[in-house]
Amino acid sequence: MSYHDILHTIIIYRIPILKVTISTSVLLFLILFFVYPKSYEAPVTILPPEKNNQMGGLSGLLGGEDLSNLMTAGMSNANAQLFIEMLKSRSASLYVVRKHNLIKFYDAKNEIEAAAKLSEKLNLDLSKEGIIKLSVNTSGSWFPIFTSQNDSVRKFSAELSNSFVEALDNINREKLSSKAKRARIYIEAQLQQTKVLLDSAENSLMLFQKKNKTVSLPEQVKAAIDAATELKTDIIKTEIELGLVQPNLREDSKTLLTLKSKLQELRNQYNKMEMGNQDYLVAFKDVPEIGRELAQLVREVKVQNEVYMLLQQQYFKERIQENRDLPTIEVLDEAIPPLNASSPRLIFSTVLGGVFVFLLMSLLYVANEMKVINFKKKKAEEK
Repeated sequence: MSYHDILHTIIIYRIPILKVTISTSVLLFLILFFVYPKSYEAPVTILPPEKNNQMGGLSGLLGGEDLSNLMTAGMSNANAQLFIEMLKSRSASLYVVRKHNLIKFYDAKNEIEAAAKLSEKLNLDLSKEGIIKLSVNTSGSWFPIFTSQNDSVRKFSAELSNSFVEALDNINREKLSSKAKRARIYIEAQLQQTKVLLDSAENSLMLFQKKNKTVSLPEQVKAAIDAATELKTDIIKTEIELGLVQPNLREDSKTLLTLKSKLQELRNQYNKMEMGNQDYLVAFKDVPEIGRELAQLVREVKVQNEVYMLLQQQYFKERIQENRDLPTIEVLDEAIPPLNASSPRLIFSTVLGGVFVFLLMSLLYVANEMKVINFKKKKAEEK
C-alpha cells in the first residue's frame, strides 16, 4: 500500500477519525481538569558556595590566621556539586520529613520510607554558573476542582522547598561546628597540658632563684635563650598543627609529609643548639653550671608562656567558631507559593493525547482498508 493510498484512506474516513479524536480529547481534558490531582513546584535558588583560598596551618598564625581555618578550609572550598549531593542525602530528606511529619502525607510505614518517597519528588538543577535550583513536586488529592486544597498545596510546596534549604544549612553548620568542636577539644587538652608545664617551670625557676640568689646571664646567653624560645615555640606549633590534621589525612598525604619534614628539621636545629654546634655563637654547655641551669629554666618558662598565650588565644577563637550561629547557605530567591500548577499541563497533554488518538485511529482504518484490499485480491486470484 503506497503513501498515496494511505493518505487517501485517511481522507475518506476523516469524519469518523476526527469524531473519535475530538471526543477523546474533550474527555481527556475534562479528566485532567476535574479529576486528575494537580501538582505544584515552588523553586528556590541557592547561590554557589564561596571559595576560600586562605592558607591553612599554624605557620600562618603570626600573620593573623587562626586555627579555625584548619578545620573549615575544606568546607569553605566546597563546590556546588557537593551541595547537590548533600541535598540528595537521606539526612536532608529526614530533616524535612520530621519537620513536617510527612509519614502520613506519603502513606509511609516509617520515616525512612517517607524520606525515600520525598527524595523521588525532589528536583535539582545546577547551572554552569554553579547556581542550584531546587523544587519539590507536591500533589493534591483527586477531584481538585471540588476541593479547596489547591491553596494549601501551593503553600505546602513552597514550605517543603524552603525546608530543604534549612536542612542543607543545618547539615553544613553541623559539620562546621563539629570540626570547630574537635579543634576546641584538642586545643583545650594542649592548653591544660601547657598550663601544668608552665606552672612547673615557673615553680622550678622560683626555687632556683631563692636557693642561688640572683645570677646574671650574659647578653649572648639571653640572645640564645630568645632564639631557642622562638625555635621551641615553632616546634610546638607544628606539633599541634600535625595533631589537628593527621586524623583526617592519609599517611602519604603531601601536606602530612611536609609537616613531618618541617617538624624534623626544627627539632634538628633545636638539638644542634643544645649540643653546642659551632654554627651558633653561644652553646648552653659552654655556660657555667649554675648559669646554664638558670638559662634552661628561663628558657623553659619563656617557651611555655609563649605557647600558653598562643593556645589560649586560639581556644577562645574556636569557642566563638563553635557557637557561631550564622547561616552558611546564601539563598538568591526563596520559594513562594506558585500561581500555576506544574502538572497536569492541560493544553499540552490534551493536544498530545489528541494527536496520539488521531494517529491510532488512522492506523486502524488503514489496517482495515489493507485487509479489504488483500481480501479482494485473493478473491480475484481464485476466480
